Amino acid sequence: MERNEHKRNSLEIWGGVECSVVRIKNTLHDQLELSGHERRISDLQLFADSGIRTIRYPLLWEKYTAGPEPFFQLHDHRLAKLKELGITPIAGLLHHGSGPFHTSLLDPNFPELLASYAATIAKRYPWLIYYTPVNEPLTTARFSGLYGIWYPHARDAFSFLTMFLNQIKGIIRAMEEIRKVNPEAQLIQTEDICRIHSTKKMQYQADFENHRRWLTYDFLTGRFNRKHDLWNFFIESGIKKTELDYFAKNFCTPYIVGHNYYITSERFLDHRKTVYPKRLVGGNGIHTYADTEVVRVAGQNPAGFYDLLKECWNRYKLPMASTEVHLGCTREEQLRWFNEAYTQGQKLRREGIDFRAITAWAFLGTFDWNSLLRKKGNYESGVYDIRAADPRGTALAKYIRAMQKNESFENPLLEVPGWWKRNIRVLYEPDENWSVFKNKNQRLKERTADLEKFTHVSPVLIIGANTSLGQTFARLCRTRGIPYRMIDRLFIDITSRDSIEKMIEQWQPWGIINATGFSDIDQAELTPYACFRENTIGATLLAQVAKIYGIRMVTFSTDQVFNGKKRNLYTENDSTQPLNKFGESKQLAEEHVMKVNPDVLIIRSGPFFNPWYGDDTLSSILQNSHSVQKHFYLPSDIIISPTYVADLVNVTLDLFIDGVSGIMHLSHQGEVSTFHFTKLALNMAGLNEKCISSVSITKLNHAAKRPTYSALMSSHGISLPPLPLALGQYLNEFRTANKVIEKII
Repeated sequence: MERNEHKRNSLEIWGGVECSVVRIKNTLHDQLELSGHERRISDLQLFADSGIRTIRYPLLWEKYTAGPEPFFQLHDHRLAKLKELGITPIAGLLHHGSGPFHTSLLDPNFPELLASYAATIAKRYPWLIYYTPVNEPLTTARFSGLYGIWYPHARDAFSFLTMFLNQIKGIIRAMEEIRKVNPEAQLIQTEDICRIHSTKKMQYQADFENHRRWLTYDFLTGRFNRKHDLWNFFIESGIKKTELDYFAKNFCTPYIVGHNYYITSERFLDHRKTVYPKRLVGGNGIHTYADTEVVRVAGQNPAGFYDLLKECWNRYKLPMASTEVHLGCTREEQLRWFNEAYTQGQKLRREGIDFRAITAWAFLGTFDWNSLLRKKGNYESGVYDIRAADPRGTALAKYIRAMQKNESFENPLLEVPGWWKRNIRVLYEPDENWSVFKNKNQRLKERTADLEKFTHVSPVLIIGANTSLGQTFARLCRTRGIPYRMIDRLFIDITSRDSIEKMIEQWQPWGIINATGFSDIDQAELTPYACFRENTIGATLLAQVAKIYGIRMVTFSTDQVFNGKKRNLYTENDSTQPLNKFGESKQLAEEHVMKVNPDVLIIRSGPFFNPWYGDDTLSSILQNSHSVQKHFYLPSDIIISPTYVADLVNVTLDLFIDGVSGIMHLSHQGEVSTFHFTKLALNMAGLNEKCISSVSITKLNHAAKRPTYSALMSSHGISLPPLPLALGQYLNEFRTANKVIEKII
């Protein structure tokens, strides 16, 4: 980032590390601790390798207070390394926090305490120029003082405004202290950029919130005075005039106005509250109303990046940047979101607007923002996926490197708009004839119909139209906006190179998903030639042709490649020794495929359970659990990793789009016997478990020998959600699935 002469012919991409240290009651939710960034100086090289030259980097007050000496030992090294790599840091001092435990956002001394810490940092690192003393002060004040989500958990206007003013004063005082050390220091201020939409009845509330959204920048630019639209709101809420008068004389105009924009940033207020779930309904003391994302409401449309940034430019005429660009979603949607921000930023620059950069946030992903940090356990990958020992670059990393080098980034998935611009976005249709309980499958079909508009886009070929796996890929590709073509085995012989090439030449795909094969473990013992022909020869030929045509490919293996003697979770590094013909066919397929095409992704998993295409044991038992004529005997001495197919397919698609290759285990966390898994499912479904009995595998007289232990885990750190969560989702879908098979060509 250049302070004086900005290159107006290029849009910069900055980096960012999610670093919230949020206090909830007396515990801290520490994103840096969860990501492990402070334990990996190698992350800094990843930032440099991506081509970024500016990064929002945390030097957090809470971390310093916990131990000044180790804090400086760590950051002396880190900042020196950033300098060496040619990366300019924007120092963040407080990120959605309330400060150390000895203060809070309600503490009258908060601004001076923050200013004192800012002076400490400036003296230690006098060469630092760019600072964000407090990230998103208005948003933090709302969550901590108006909604009671974060410490100090207040829920009133006076507390909200006091917290907000303390943070703004803290920013002003911090910059004053910093500039005593470095007069050239500049403020890069961040805040959520939003717009509130509403029905006519709730327009007054929307107008109020649309005035409120500008408070951070109005205060920092000296615009807040007795003529401001919200002056009376402050006074009526208990804020003294003398406190407000301070800001008319003391302000700190940002060098760059930084906007953080998310799909959830634009809201819709609707008095027709019965249409919405109760969790979305609240009030203002005058009316009760629903408050939801505008993108989810039929007939409503978000303003989007361009309009909101243009509005901000017209209001302040200050240099701007998008200081957080992140979407917690599937990989292609993350790409589409980032690409939309980049494209809109370029458009603003072409119009002569001083728009500097968009920020890849968060470089290392984020934790638990789906619960506003109140629950732990949910990770969203970002530019890198940090769950392995060595962080793995996602498709976003490739996109950013290409943009930084002024190279094109070719990906057919960018030709389809994001879900926020497709029919699938709509969850609520507020009219009297609409029901929240409308058939889910019918609604899904209506919401995903607009994928038909993109038949010109290069598809992914799904080979295996009548398989459980193939059907699930088709279903989720429709949901995710991934153009596809389903190929039935009647239309392709995967053991014939000519047949494969004809199909590729006809459809010109960017990828092949091999979801077919011989899957009957016992029948494989009786007809081994057919099993090896489909599983080994077919997969190998597909891999060879994919290599020639430069097409990505994913194929599937099995836990049956192991002999079960290990007795603890198998990883990709364990040697294989199958006990049955089916396992042998998959083992040979793995070896041959990797030999002819190392770029293929091979997924190993356990037995499937699928709510939409019930050819698995669990679905059969659930369908017949009330029958007095059917009883099921299940082994309690076979330990497996049962696999919810929807989770398997979603994670596989992400890895596939990222360009991951090699063998990967995908499983839910933990292990369970076949019997106890089914018992758990019946209990969760509220069904009588008397329809099943536990037996030894030897009593079932299977033709094929099975490993008594084949539970999986990945050495790459990738896993599917916890099994109880997956079962809950499976049962919800199972209750409403209509079992209609996708149309095939």
